[in-house]
Parts: sequence; C-alpha cells; structure tokens
Amino acid sequence: MSRTVSSLILSSARNSIVCQGKGRWYSICIPNRNKIKWKLVVSRTPLLPAGGCGVGSPLPLQRALRHTSTEEEHLSFQLSPSQINDILRAGELSHKTLDLSGKGASSVLRFESNQLASNSPMEDRRSAATCLQTAGMLFGVFDGHAGSACAQAVSERLLHYIAVSLMPRRSLEEIELAVESMKPVRPILQRHRHPNDVEYREISSRYFENLRVYWQHLLDLDTEPGFSLEEAMVCAFKRLDSDISLEVQAPQDNELMRNIALQVAFSGATACVAHVDGVHLHVANTGDCRAVLGVHEEDGTWSTLPLTRDHNACDEFEIRRLKREHPRSEEKTLFVNDRLLGILMPSRAFGDVQLKWSKELQHSVLENSCDVEALNIYQYVPPNYHTPPYLTAEPEVTYHKLRSKDKFLVIASDGLWEMLSNEKVVKLVAGHLTELNVQKPQLTFKKPVNLGYMHNLLLQRKSRGLASLDRNIATHLIRHAIGSNEYGEVDAEKLAAMLTLPEDLARMYRDDITVTVVYFNSDTIDSHYRSR
Repeated sequence: MSRTVSSLILSSARNSIVCQGKGRWYSICIPNRNKIKWKLVVSRTPLLPAGGCGVGSPLPLQRALRHTSTEEEHLSFQLSPSQINDILRAGELSHKTLDLSGKGASSVLRFESNQLASNSPMEDRRSAATCLQTAGMLFGVFDGHAGSACAQAVSERLLHYIAVSLMPRRSLEEIELAVESMKPVRPILQRHRHPNDVEYREISSRYFENLRVYWQHLLDLDTEPGFSLEEAMVCAFKRLDSDISLEVQAPQDNELMRNIALQVAFSGATACVAHVDGVHLHVANTGDCRAVLGVHEEDGTWSTLPLTRDHNACDEFEIRRLKREHPRSEEKTLFVNDRLLGILMPSRAFGDVQLKWSKELQHSVLENSCDVEALNIYQYVPPNYHTPPYLTAEPEVTYHKLRSKDKFLVIASDGLWEMLSNEKVVKLVAGHLTELNVQKPQLTFKKPVNLGYMHNLLLQRKSRGLASLDRNIATHLIRHAIGSNEYGEVDAEKLAAMLTLPEDLARMYRDDITVTVVYFNSDTIDSHYRSR
C-alpha cells in the first residue's frame, strides 16, 4: 500500500467520531467494493472462558504483529510474505470425508474453513459436524455482535438441537434411558474443530441439561415419524433462542454461570447452517450470513445460486413481515437509518433480548444481577419501543436437490460478502479448483524410471506455481477479500497494511471474516440418479 493510502487510513481514523457511554459506541467504515458504508455498533467486553482467548489460535498470532492503537508514535504497515501467510493461515481447518457408516460414499467430498479477526476478541464462530445417529453433515457460520458470547454459545449448541430434532422417537428414548440409568450416552455428533477453538466448558453441564429437557419435550409430543428436516431446523433455532432467554431469567447461585448467561442473552448472533444428506441440501438462515452455491454449467461456465436472503432493512420481504407484526403507528419507526429501531443491522438474530423482552422484564433481570456494570451490560431502551418482540431467531429454510453440476457451497459471515460479491466468490473458488487440477497432473512414468526423470517431473510441477497457492480455499477468499486492488488482483502492500491495522482502526475497514467451503462429490450425486 502506498505511503499516501497509509496516511489516509490513519488520518481517517484519528478524525473519526467516537461517542463515549456505557459500552463504547463508535462509527465503523467498511469498504463495500467501491462504496463506503457506515455502521453504528456497541462494543462490550466479553467474559472469556478460563484459559481461553475468545477466538482460538488466529488472534494471538495476529495481535503479536498488530498495533493496538492509532495513537502509537511509530506505525508500520510492513509484513514479510511469510508473516502474512502465518496470519492468514492460522485459523485454517480442513476435513476430508470418510465413510464411517458403511453406507457408501458421502455426497460431501471435503470442506475447508478459515477465520480472520478484526474485532478483539473475534465475534465470529463456526461449527461443522457429522451426524452419528441420523444421516448427513452440518455446517454453521455465526456472526456475533455486541460481544462474542452469544455466537460462542450458539456455535456450541445449535447443531445438537438440530440433530436431536431429527432423531427418531426410539433413539430419543434410548438416550433418555441411558441418562436416567447414569450410563454412557451414545454421541449424537462428531464435531470437526480447529485445535484451539474455545468452549464454555464451565457451563457445558447446564447446556446438556437443557438439551435433555428439549428431547424430553419431543418425547412428550408423542408424534411419529417426527419432524421434516425443514421443521426440525426451524424448531431447533427457535427452541435454542428460547432457552437462551430462559436461562438468564432462572435463579442461579453460580456467579460465573450467571454472568455467562447474561452476556449470551444481552449480546447477539446471526446464524447460517447447512445440512447435507445425499442429494438433499437444506440451508437455515437467520440474519445476514450467506450461503451461495457454485454451479458448473454444461457449457463450461460457472453460475451462482444464492440459497439465502440477507435479513435486514434492505430486504422488502423483511420490511413487510415486520410491518405485519406491529401496529401501523410504528411503520415509520421500525427501521431508522436502515437499522431495526435505529440500532441493529440484521432483522433476525439469536439473543439480543433488549429487542425481545418487555421493558419491565429487562429492568427486573438487570436489577437483580450482580456486576452488570463490570460486564458492560446495561439497559438501553430505544425510542418507540412499544410492542416487543421486534426481533426473532426463526430461520428461513431453503431446500435444494443437488445435481452433479453443483460443485461447492460457500457459507460465510457478512465480513466476506461486504468485500466480495457472490459472483466474485464463486469465480475465485472455481478458479482455485481449476488451478489445482492443472497443477496436480497425474504422474505418468516412462520405463525405466530413473531419479533424473522423477526430478524433472517435480520441477515441472513446481514451475507451475503450486507452492504459491493457498491450499485452503477459505484462506484464498480471505486473502482476496482484504487484499484485492481495483483490478481484482491481490496487492501485497495493501494486504500487509490491512493485517497490521491497529485494533481501534481495523474495524473501520474490515469486519471479522469466517468462511466455510463445502465441496460435493459429483460421482456420488450422479450415482444417486443412476440408481433410480
């Protein structure tokens, strides 16, 4: 990045408006391709699990190479290529699907994921798991706001709620009997985690107790065959959000658990979860994370198939929905400056009880809580707050039957989509796939094979640039999201500057970014249609 651009960044930061209050309100400038978009957000200090940093491994490395304030006298935007790669690749996660069930190859070939923090600590989370007592795999991306607590809780819990919702009655009875008899419970999910992903271990027993209450409720319904997949996802989203709300209202002697429950309920998170089972793909979305399918057409071109809508003030369906749910007298105050009640960008989210509870309930819960000030949780009732709830966690579920030309699914938080269009993301993934295929030719040996011949083959492969590629496609997308210039090429100087931006400035130029890319097995999908 040129000296002029670096100076412009610092100047814009030092001249930005900062309003102090309970919790820090600050302006945020995010480049949206060629436009500038300002947000107003609340930053709160999160309560971290013991021994956790709140983001896993990427943040400590990034912070070691990152300034803490624009007020530092000597600011440098220089990073070596290896330092850039270390930062970008610190959160990489990849998993190749194996057939553990004996039922044949999965329609999911593999998935690759990565995260890059802007907030300190990071507010995004991700989850991936294989269903062990039902079929399919689950992938989730969660974008927190006003702290990381809600996104953390939802990332730990939501996939279990969905899996339980899908289990047949007999399986639910078996796990209930095992718990009653104090016997080991068969695992419901096999989680695929980054080695340093954090967990709320201190409250996991409470989470399990409430999950048990949920499956007991499902048993009480006495319905068979149970939910459809769409019903299961909707029910799981709504039940978890209800539990988040009830947990903070319940009497709690353990101060740590009480504080965590408070921070989870009074922060918020959007969520996008995909369930893949054979050729059946369901995507449940609440908020402004996004899922996009990459389609390889018969003529060799690539097309984009969005599977979600952004739930915000830019969506006409959301505006009409909220107007239906509230009196006509509130039509002009539901969205102010493109935010729900002038506060929140997404119009659907977990947590955020300030926009769901009555004023009286908010006051009662906070009045009876200790150390609310220390947790930076406070009661703020926006103007024109008359008929809550204004916010819901109910997802919109999209079904898509996979075809052999559907090659991959990209799920990401809005930090990616603010920088790259759907079409650009699909183009980058498709290009990456093509380059990998070109640069990984089958080694054909001429007999007799000698050491010199093998050496020449390896040199040819190296000369094609394989070593310079990001192996992880999510890293490739993040690199382009924050480092691309006006020509769509990665500018090494700009990339270094964006990675070393001081903590009080980074959020003005980029949000937390979380990306998961799921690759589909075309042969397995083809075989499904051939066997019909």
